Formats: sequence, structure tokens, C-alpha cells
Amino acid sequence: MKKFFSFAVVALAAVSMFSFASCKPAEKQIGLQLYSVNQDMKDVDASLAKVAAAGYNVVETLRSPECFGLPAADFKALCDKHGLKIVSTHHSIGMDPEKEAEIMEQWKEVFKGLNVMGAKYCVIPSFKLGETIEDLKAVCDYFNKVGALAKEYGLKLGYHNHAFEYEVVDGQVKWEYMIENTDPESVFFQMDVYWTTRGGKDPVAYLKQYPDRIQMLHIKDEFVIGESGTINFEGIFKQFYKNGMKDYVVEIETPRSLRQKTNADGSRLTQDQIMDEMFEAARKSAEYLQNAKFVK
Repeated sequence: MKKFFSFAVVALAAVSMFSFASCKPAEKQIGLQLYSVNQDMKDVDASLAKVAAAGYNVVETLRSPECFGLPAADFKALCDKHGLKIVSTHHSIGMDPEKEAEIMEQWKEVFKGLNVMGAKYCVIPSFKLGETIEDLKAVCDYFNKVGALAKEYGLKLGYHNHAFEYEVVDGQVKWEYMIENTDPESVFFQMDVYWTTRGGKDPVAYLKQYPDRIQMLHIKDEFVIGESGTINFEGIFKQFYKNGMKDYVVEIETPRSLRQKTNADGSRLTQDQIMDEMFEAARKSAEYLQNAKFVK
């Protein structure tokens, strides 16, 4: 009887422990665009360790097939070491009709590198759009060709906006024209919610207008995410999830106020001091998203 009772207690404890573990909430996938800490990436291993310690488990990198001076495989190995999944990169190659074949070969190398890294997306961070509808059409045609090539490598090609894409040319908003004149099967858009707001547009309205085309977000604020009160993050995330999307990364740009900040003796902050503040801003931003009930 005693043996049976002891066995029952142990079994009940094991079941309770299993139930507790299985009820733990899943870890949120919070990404960081590594441009945010670009100036600290001279020691890639140490910097990625700090990114992970700041609360991130996903990264968007810069360039391919080399990242911060490392071959794609070596960079991925370091990301794996620190529990960081590579979701995408920012990379751009200008268009030149006379060198199209050469440019497409360059893109192939970019996409091969991303395959090694296990990324899903390749995002063009900015592009010279020109001043006429004809200019825009040429850009859209180029994106369609590059996007079709990316698809052959199992990748999606995206475009990241700033504020200038919301300028009007021939009665049309440039960004809207780009969405409506690129192939949905080959090209998507990564909306930077800060720059969209700065451009005088409503990110939530655009998420409703183009639910299938905006497949990734750059979550950005004046500095620390959520502190300025000028970006409707709750509305943005809720609509983004409603659209069936989930991939986003935080981007933190060094504000002018930080570059101009001085020490007690009047001297400007060193680059190391600035990067310490950038990592702290990244940590606070990850904490905000981790605690936000509207972020899954």
C-alpha cells in the first residue's frame, strides 16, 4: 500500500510538472534589424550575444552573401550559437538595363547566401524612384524581374519605405503606385511604421487597404519603442495579425540628440558610449513588446 501511495504521489507530481510546463506561454518572436547596432558589429560574436541578451531571438541583417565581413555560413553559425533566427536581409543593387544580365548574376549570389542563412525574405531598403510615372514603372518592372528570380530560390523580395515614397507624382502616391504595379506573386512590402507616419499616412489604414501586400513590418519610434506616443502600435499589430501576417523587426536609429549628448565634462559621448545607449534602447524596446498584450 505504501509503495502504491509513493508511486501515485510521484506520478501526480510528474503530471503536474508536465501540465505546468505545457501551460507556459510560447516565447514571443521579437526581431531586431542589425542596422540598429551596426557600429558595434566589429566583433560580430560579442555583438550578437548582446542582441540576444537584450531580448531578441530574430534578426534582420545587412547584405548577402557576406554579413559584417563573414561568409553566410559563418554568420549563421554565430546567430545559431546565440539563438537568433535570421528572417531577412536588407540588400540593394541598382538597375542598369545595359548590365541587366550581370546584375541578375549578382542577385543570384545574394539569394544563394540567404539560402545558406535560412532567411525567408530579401528586402530592398531604399531605391531611387525618379520623378515621373515612367521612372516608377521602370522601377516596378525591375522589382518584378528580381522578385521572380528570388522566387526561384524560395525567397520573397520586399521593399522597405522611408517617407519620400509618399510623395505624389502625376496625381499618384509613389508607394501606392508601386504596390499596384508590382507582381503580388513576386514582390511584397515591408512597411516602416515610423516613416509611414512621418510621411503623413496612417499605417493602420494602409494595412487595411493592402492586407496581402504588406507582409513584414519595421517597428520603429523616435527612439525607444512606445515612448513617444506618436505611433499607434496596438492598432498596427492588431490589424497586421488580422491580415494573417506575423513577421516584424525593431529598428532603432541613433537620434540626433544622442549624437549631440555630452558627458559631465562637456565632451561628446564616445562611439562605445553611444552604442551602450543604443543597446539599452533596444533592450527597453524588446521589453515593451514582450509586455504588450497586443503583441503575440
